[in-house]
Amino acid sequence: MLNFVVNRKAVSRYIRKLIEQGEHQQQDFKFEISDARKIARSLAAFANTDGGRLLVGVKDNGAIAGVRSNEEYYMVEMAAQLYCKPPVDFIVAEHVIDGKTILEIDVPKSSSGPHYARDKEDKWMIYIRVKDKNFLANSILLKVWKRKKQTNGTILRYSEPEKNLLAYLSENNQITIREFVQKASISRHAAENILVNFISLGIAEIDFQENETYYRLSPNWQKV
Repeated sequence: MLNFVVNRKAVSRYIRKLIEQGEHQQQDFKFEISDARKIARSLAAFANTDGGRLLVGVKDNGAIAGVRSNEEYYMVEMAAQLYCKPPVDFIVAEHVIDGKTILEIDVPKSSSGPHYARDKEDKWMIYIRVKDKNFLANSILLKVWKRKKQTNGTILRYSEPEKNLLAYLSENNQITIREFVQKASISRHAAENILVNFISLGIAEIDFQENETYYRLSPNWQKV
């Protein structure tokens, strides 16, 4: 009996410490799971980025509500198997806190991605996790992933657009693809290829924001 009490208290401390962290790049709260498509987006985003966990039965403000139905686990399983392509692996643990059940869904970073999630219109989309939100992966990031899987490396041409981009980012914090196209007077296709090269070589990085996507010099490059 003593061991049971100690373990129960340890579990309670563990879960509460996780909740105190709030939602972040590797943690998301779900009050309930009623839509397999929505949960598939979170599972795929974690798998495509750094991995992470879902705490099901926890409100956005961190309040412990508990899962409302035993079906919620099966909704997660459905989301991972039927609404993610390829399917997303996960590990589930059930915790009881103050008489309320919390599901801890751990999703490892995937080596078999990218993983697609099916949206409301039955389209397969690729999501990533940035801070505490899921974002659609844009064409530049998809090209970077593809480039990094290639074995022939990346060749960087140091022509005027590349020189101008480096100079601009050295003096300014960030640039959008639209701004780069306009300032360099090049096509969007050419601008994307340059950014893909910069990101693949660790010169630049992508900054996903709510209403816009920016490109900036990576901190490691600035230290060189």
